Amino acid sequence: MSTPKEPASHAPPDGASRHVPVLLQEVLQALAPADDEVIVDGTFGAGGYTRAILAQAKCRVVAIDRDPTAIAAGQAAVVASGGRLKLLHGTFGEMEDLVAEMVDGIVLDIGVSSMQLDEAERGFSFLRDGPLDMRMSAEGRSAADLVNTLPAEALADIIFVLGEEHRSRHIARAIVKARDEAPLRTTFDLVRAVEAATGPQRAKDRTHPATRTFQALRIYVNGELDELGHALFAAERMLKPGGRLVVVTFHSLEDRVVKRFFAQRSGNVPISSRHAPGIDTRPVPTFTLPFKGHVEGSEDELARNPRARSAKLRSGVRTTAQALPADLALIGVPELKPVRH
Repeated sequence: MSTPKEPASHAPPDGASRHVPVLLQEVLQALAPADDEVIVDGTFGAGGYTRAILAQAKCRVVAIDRDPTAIAAGQAAVVASGGRLKLLHGTFGEMEDLVAEMVDGIVLDIGVSSMQLDEAERGFSFLRDGPLDMRMSAEGRSAADLVNTLPAEALADIIFVLGEEHRSRHIARAIVKARDEAPLRTTFDLVRAVEAATGPQRAKDRTHPATRTFQALRIYVNGELDELGHALFAAERMLKPGGRLVVVTFHSLEDRVVKRFFAQRSGNVPISSRHAPGIDTRPVPTFTLPFKGHVEGSEDELARNPRARSAKLRSGVRTTAQALPADLALIGVPELKPVRH
């Protein structure tokens, strides 16, 4: 097995910027927390955004994380907040049930955290040998369960759709062949199976050939894109008029969903359909967009924090319009075929 290079979107190995929140100043500017407001941090992680929000205004923060390790580590921040921080265990997709009040701002930092990548026993990174797990909540089926039980066709679909990997069928067949010899139990077991199909990483390759396979399995294990879609629709229902939604993404699948959501909800879609030519069929916008497109990190941040290289920030401001029906397909959340064992 070759020694993999770390992909640009992962935390640096030296840990210097391991827990540095990405696009922090840009997030604070878009979120604009004010005194007496209620802000939701849907992805608490190491608490970087939450601490900065509490420092910027005399507001309350309700923070959520599905990782029990993050909840345990965050208790010191709860104590230090003097009653202004409430930390809840759960997914941001269910934040409407967890928070149960209208709020002034919501921030979501999507994807796997630097802490999870750095812990070999969590099985998120192909850079460190450990159990092939990848579960953020430590519940449900693990990545090892998937690669050792799913048919080759189902594995290929997951790797192609959620990893955007054009070699998905070759990789899936290699995984099945490897598991026929011995179950895949560790991250390096999976790396070796992928390399059997792709060859080892070459000097000119920016990323290791297992990068997209690991991404796909992690997204599937944790239902990340479905959770993202549910969170966006929940935010639409939870935000007060003038409330701000800020989302930071790290790869194209996430960003595509967020981009499409804001386009749909701001009315930035075709005015009419072929069924009603010339008639404006768009619903009343539920969000206005404070800037066009997305915001990326400054050159200084990119130099200091490699994880920021792929980060994109998009935001919207809630209007007074009634929330629209939720439709995951409308915002491009991919739907995989049902798996047959």
